[in-house]
Amino acid sequence: MYTDTDLASYRAQLRGTLIQPGDAGYDEARTVFNAMISKRPRLIARCADIADVIASVNFARSHALLLAVRGGGHNGAGLGLCDDGLVIDLSAMRGIRVDPKARTVRVEGGCLWRDVDHATHAFGLATPSGIIGSTGVGGLTLGGGIGHLARHYGLTIDNLLGVDMVLADGRFVTASAHENEDLFWAVRGGGGNFGVVTSFEFRLHAVSTVIAGPTLWPLERAGEVLRWYRDFMASAPDELNGFFAFLTVPPAPPFPEALHLQQMCGVVWCWSGDPAAAEAALAPVRAMTPALYGIHELPYPMLQGAFDGLYAPGLQWYWRADFINELSDAAIDLHLKHGNRLPSLHSTMHLYPIDAAVQRVGRAETAFSFRAARWAAVFVGVDPDPANGERIGAWARDYQTELHPHSAGGAYVNFMMDEGQERVQATYGDNYPRLAAIKRRYDPGNLFRVNQNIRPASAGAT
Repeated sequence: MYTDTDLASYRAQLRGTLIQPGDAGYDEARTVFNAMISKRPRLIARCADIADVIASVNFARSHALLLAVRGGGHNGAGLGLCDDGLVIDLSAMRGIRVDPKARTVRVEGGCLWRDVDHATHAFGLATPSGIIGSTGVGGLTLGGGIGHLARHYGLTIDNLLGVDMVLADGRFVTASAHENEDLFWAVRGGGGNFGVVTSFEFRLHAVSTVIAGPTLWPLERAGEVLRWYRDFMASAPDELNGFFAFLTVPPAPPFPEALHLQQMCGVVWCWSGDPAAAEAALAPVRAMTPALYGIHELPYPMLQGAFDGLYAPGLQWYWRADFINELSDAAIDLHLKHGNRLPSLHSTMHLYPIDAAVQRVGRAETAFSFRAARWAAVFVGVDPDPANGERIGAWARDYQTELHPHSAGGAYVNFMMDEGQERVQATYGDNYPRLAAIKRRYDPGNLFRVNQNIRPASAGAT
């Protein structure tokens, strides 16, 4: 444990702010996206720069403090916080530098994806991320990064060129294809297990406007639509992404009033190829005669921010997830059973395609191991009222539990709650032993354990 003198010395090393219980702003600083999470850290270091991060890692290690790392605060399980420990808060580190000639962008660890999209869109460029602009860059990237551009340009980690990071022993290192290659392999899907990533460098692509938007069908057509969607996506061009959802239509524009609050099924599409080819690519979608055809040309950042208002901070969240190899007729029947029972306006189920460009990277080339899966499924219970927490959680758990026998066995780490070590190992599959060995090399004391934890391999393990 530390003394008052130790704490004063640590505080004097920081250019940023050190926040403790009782300080003004403490409750705000410990608030994360999921209002179901309420943890009380002993210290929150709102770091201003890399030196602050190094000082904070050293203080936590030296005084055996539980350590959490917060980027955007979007993690469903609240893994950016901890009780009675130290939180390294990167939210003040929001610098971005675009190199339009090299088509790269350098992004600090506290950035949100809407920050990145804003900066790169000025040059007609983008890199694959998720589907919500308020998501933190760090968490989404380190878990893999599934979103609108995945089928065309791969996962976020497939466009990651390098990272700067602070290790458990306080060293500052760069990891890339040419430097600390084992560490670079591990952070591409291995989460925050290996250190604090203070900046990311991404490859950019020529994406400015996209042809995108939702199509909706009545719930009674959900079986027909799911079977069509399964077969259509198997041969869809790489430039076309579409994720399936069960949803309740929000009572707001741009949805027509006649559809407000109806439970429906739908697909949110994104065509990121030649605009002149979009109509032909989307012709089969029109042929399915959706009740709403909301696809049109729009700036890519507008698509990325389309759900930010609906899923604002402060809601109760509980989610479960699975990877899916095959969407069988038996599995579709179970989707219909649970998709007809959405427990609240915000609750949903999404199927994200992760084929095409994603599958052109081998499962051993990065820590993200489920390259052979065709979809990442997430069952999301969401509601503003804490009194409904158990109801939305039970719906998500029951949905995932019944579908799990039809799954590939693991889950996308960014969609997992705190589900235990067996579930973590299943998610990394054959890559887990290598991850555990790299963990032993860079963090043998498991300082970075407030995450979907990869435990250091025991001595002598390979």
